[in-house]
Amino acid sequence: MVTKPFTVDLNKPIVFQVGHLGEAYDKWVHQPIISKEGPRFFGNDFCELLTCTKWWVIPLVWLPVVCWYVSISIQMGLTPDQVALTVIGGVFFWTFLEYTLHRFLFHVKTTSYWGNTIHYLLHGCHHKHPMDALRLVFPPAATAILCVPLWTLLKLSLPPSVCPAFFGGGLLGYILYDCTHYYLHHGKPSHGFNQNLKTYHMNHHYKLQRKGFGITSPFWDHVFGTHPPAKASEKSR
Repeated sequence: MVTKPFTVDLNKPIVFQVGHLGEAYDKWVHQPIISKEGPRFFGNDFCELLTCTKWWVIPLVWLPVVCWYVSISIQMGLTPDQVALTVIGGVFFWTFLEYTLHRFLFHVKTTSYWGNTIHYLLHGCHHKHPMDALRLVFPPAATAILCVPLWTLLKLSLPPSVCPAFFGGGLLGYILYDCTHYYLHHGKPSHGFNQNLKTYHMNHHYKLQRKGFGITSPFWDHVFGTHPPAKASEKSR
């Protein structure tokens, strides 16, 4: 007897369905559905609410946090020049973190029930419904949880006066990343750097999902050899 492949019903809450796809999940999640509205994630209304975030919530929540951390370094004796350089260093550090998370965590290949389910929540949902505006930026509650180990690691690695400003710079980089990411999907740049960056990211979604992991910049893709071939970028224009 031939077992019928599992089919996801988009009219029902989707999160606890995708795990049943098993090995077929990776192919399924990289076949995008172009719609401004995504599927319902959970049957529970409160859980569903936690998955939806408007883009402007990100700077509203996190910019004051950035300012607070930077002010701590100032109070601990860093000069304005030192603070500026430390914040810039934090932003640059974020670009590396952005690349590594996107490449090695968000694009990890999963086949198990819970592996598929967690991957869908982290990033798979974005590739399946790339124009879902309410699930494009990362919910603040989830970001706060991920900040805890990062802050702990930086505290162990950096001088006490440098750590807050560096962490604030990393958060600033994250804000720029999430806002840029939203703009690349929903903005309409017509020329220049922004248009090239949009083309670059759309190529990642619709042409070569295993290339082009940088969002705010293709810098680390050049460094680590994951920049898409020039011909693929030209075809996606």
